[in-house]
Formats: sequence, structure tokens, C-alpha cells
Amino acid sequence: MTLVLGEGSPLPETAADVHDLALRLRGHINQLGALTSSQEPTLLRAQQLCSDGLPEGYLPSRVHLVRLAEATQALVAKVRQDDITTTPPTRRWDWRKPQPNVLRGAVFALALACLVWAASVPRT
Repeated sequence: MTLVLGEGSPLPETAADVHDLALRLRGHINQLGALTSSQEPTLLRAQQLCSDGLPEGYLPSRVHLVRLAEATQALVAKVRQDDITTTPPTRRWDWRKPQPNVLRGAVFALALACLVWAASVPRT
């Protein structure tokens, strides 16, 4: 995207340069498409631009390349936005409520330990 949309980046000079950059951007869109919903309008627009062939002529091909780069940039922003909103908050330790039989067993074990301790203390 920077090669096409960067402030100091010149327009590609040859048709082969335009073709190579378009292939790169299409690859980026395919990779980003796996990270978003298939019905996302940003993805659908980017995929539509990918399916359109490169137009003939110097100016139309460069305009198409810029549109493809802008669609890729919008898709990156959408993926980042979705990633931020869907990232679960850090979980603190959640204690589960113990089952009643576990509580009964713990109380019984404590009572038994107290009974054994009381029986082992010498009488005076």
C-alpha cells in the first residue's frame, strides 16, 4: 500500500510494475479476507476490484491500482477495528461455585479431624 499510496512514492513506470503491484495487493486482500466476515461490505468492494481486470492505458491502470490500494487500506483498518472490539478482556480468576457434595465432604472431613484431635488430647 505504501508503494502506491505513500506521499513520496512515484507512480509505477511500466505495465509490468503495475501488474506486480496489483498482484501484491490482491494477495493482501485474499489474506485479509480470511480474517473478516464474508459479507463485510469493505471486503466485497475489495474483492470486486480484484476481480476487475487491469484496464488498458497508462492513466486508467494507475487509477485502478490506487483504488485497489485504498480498498486494501480500508480492509486493514476494518480488520484492526474488529480485532480491537472482539479481543476479550483479560480474565480474572473466576471461582466456580462448588458442588453441594463437595461442601458436605469438606465439612465432614473437618469435623472428623476435630473429633480425632479432641480424642487425642489427654484428659486432666
